[in-house]
Amino acid sequence: MSKFTLIKKCGAARRGSFETVHGTVQTPAFMNVATCGAIKGAVSTLDLKEVKCQVQLCNTYHLHLRPGDENVKALGGIHKFTRWVGPILTDSGGFQVFSLAKLRNIKEEGVTFASHIDGHKIFMGPEESMRIQSNLGSTIAMAFDECIENPAEYKYTKDSCERTYRWLVRCKNEIGRLNLLEDTVNKDQLLFGINQGSTYKDLRIEHMKKISDLDLPGYAIGGLAVGESTGDMYEIIETVEPFMPAEKPRYLMGVGTPANILESVRRGIDIFDCVMPSRNARHAHVFTWEGCRNMLNSKYALDDDPIDTKCDCPVCRNFSRAYIRHLFKSGEMLAMRLAVLHNLYFYNNLTQRIRESLDSDYFDEFYNENIENLGRRI
Repeated sequence: MSKFTLIKKCGAARRGSFETVHGTVQTPAFMNVATCGAIKGAVSTLDLKEVKCQVQLCNTYHLHLRPGDENVKALGGIHKFTRWVGPILTDSGGFQVFSLAKLRNIKEEGVTFASHIDGHKIFMGPEESMRIQSNLGSTIAMAFDECIENPAEYKYTKDSCERTYRWLVRCKNEIGRLNLLEDTVNKDQLLFGINQGSTYKDLRIEHMKKISDLDLPGYAIGGLAVGESTGDMYEIIETVEPFMPAEKPRYLMGVGTPANILESVRRGIDIFDCVMPSRNARHAHVFTWEGCRNMLNSKYALDDDPIDTKCDCPVCRNFSRAYIRHLFKSGEMLAMRLAVLHNLYFYNNLTQRIRESLDSDYFDEFYNENIENLGRRI
């Protein structure tokens, strides 16, 4: 069960609504990354409602290794396990296979690689990835694909795209089979396909056309923000966007900064995810409407203002820059928790304000007012 409604457009920017079995997502939307079922920085799913989260993203590879996807299934699935009641997207595990595994062997069947935890041999292919995600019972399952580094050699990229397409067909067949089984956690699990092709425009277009023909519930652009320039990334989005089905949600994987999100919405993207808000926060870098702020800076030692004077998140309503700087300097875990909560709120609030600007026909003004500051380091 899913339905994407394109409510309105401003240029290529889209305002939409995506109905799923676990709730409706208003787009553009940011997905909050809970890799192992929790957002790093001592943030639970109970906190996520307070920071305007709509979708939680969990990691197939990590949950397969610990606590084990079959254990999660036995406990009622990822929603019951984490106590998150909204939509959950699980990535396919493909990115981790290619980024974490030092030794891997790619064949048509799938990939054999060594666990980054203890080195034991693991095999994962399209069917295995779908079975793991079915055991987790997520709302959206991502197709198993090969994510290659940029720059990549043309012939290898072309061969990889063709293999990723064949893997996608197998993913579609397998999730269709799994959704019909009696003991399946979520019989309405959705499959999103992933566009690949490095920075080669012809390969990106060809691959997008082929995967569009499979009529999946949603489509992602993968393999970006992995080494190419920001300009190249935007160029690829602009190249692929006209060939993405207009009536399906569009997801840009692993991107990015607040400025990246605003620029990509302007180019027709609906959904985003990134570890940046939580990762940066744990290192005392917080996002504000004036730019990125380093809370370790000595100038905040006596600063009684909140992190962001324009923010109404629970952290900014209650704590000062001086206090948060003190927590970081003292090595207190609370420092990370407060900074992560603020950054997640900032990202979710950013996408909410983008939606409001689209609803009220002032997206271009919103873009012009904020794009420079969002990319600034204070």
